[in-house]
Amino acid sequence: MQEKQFIYAVARIRSHEMRLLDAPFIEQLMSAKNVHECLQLLANKGWGRDGRKSPEQILDDEHKKAWDLIEELVDDMSAFDVFLLPNDYHNLKAAIKLVVSDASAAGHFIEHSTINPETILEAVRKKDYSLLPEHMQAAANEAYETVVQTGDGQLCDVIIDKAAMETLYEISKKQSNEVLRWHAEIELAASNIKIAVRGQETGKDLQWIRNAMVACDSLDIEALAKAAASSYEEIIEYLRKTDYAKGVDELEHSLSNFEIWCKNWLIRKIQPQKYNQFTIGPLAAFLLARENEIKTVRMILQGKLNQLPEEVIRERLRIMYV
Repeated sequence: MQEKQFIYAVARIRSHEMRLLDAPFIEQLMSAKNVHECLQLLANKGWGRDGRKSPEQILDDEHKKAWDLIEELVDDMSAFDVFLLPNDYHNLKAAIKLVVSDASAAGHFIEHSTINPETILEAVRKKDYSLLPEHMQAAANEAYETVVQTGDGQLCDVIIDKAAMETLYEISKKQSNEVLRWHAEIELAASNIKIAVRGQETGKDLQWIRNAMVACDSLDIEALAKAAASSYEEIIEYLRKTDYAKGVDELEHSLSNFEIWCKNWLIRKIQPQKYNQFTIGPLAAFLLARENEIKTVRMILQGKLNQLPEEVIRERLRIMYV
């Protein structure tokens, strides 16, 4: 994309940023008595105006709107592979489980991806992994054979998750834009930290933890793996020496709190993109902002639907981009 195209695309994004949900609006949603009131407030923002769709359909529509806008503005979507490739691997998991269980494919696949989900499903059904990109072929074969021979769906997921993270690392190294690199790096680091904590909690040995982790630039995964094989306290001590030190208190509360801290940290890092006009950064930041607000709205709606206490819902909320 040439600089002139960026200027036009960013100008379009700026107009859409004005429609993003801000913190005061999130407070309005939190103050709503029930899901119906939430949906009325959202309708005033242009979400689900026809009133005939379920909350989940409305959220799916908003996700589609975001990607449709970017696809309208960008000729070459390969720059956004750091967002889309994890969806390919999610769809690979779904395809394997569908083939093994002989279930219907309806509702199991994520729409926005780099590979047509039907192609992945065909590759698994026929065991013709040449239909898949090279980076996915070995993992698809290994994961399928593992679940067929052992029935261990969790191990199947571990194999695919590692391949997804390895691929994400490789493509992130080719990215020139800092927003795309930050997103990938924080995703990779959070995944490694999650593996370390869960591996330690379940008594996994050093080799298992080491094998499950993937390379990233902001962590020494060998040091993290050794800490996890030793004790939870060693994990905490190691992380206090890293870029993730400020998230340690959240990690000590729970993994989910730490994951929210990581997402909030990323949003803070990308907020200056609102003043950038000449790169793809504002488009990437807009996508992340939309994903962030959709997930926040989903948590509020689910909390209201399940009549969760307000403090429980608030623990799961994220900061807004605007």
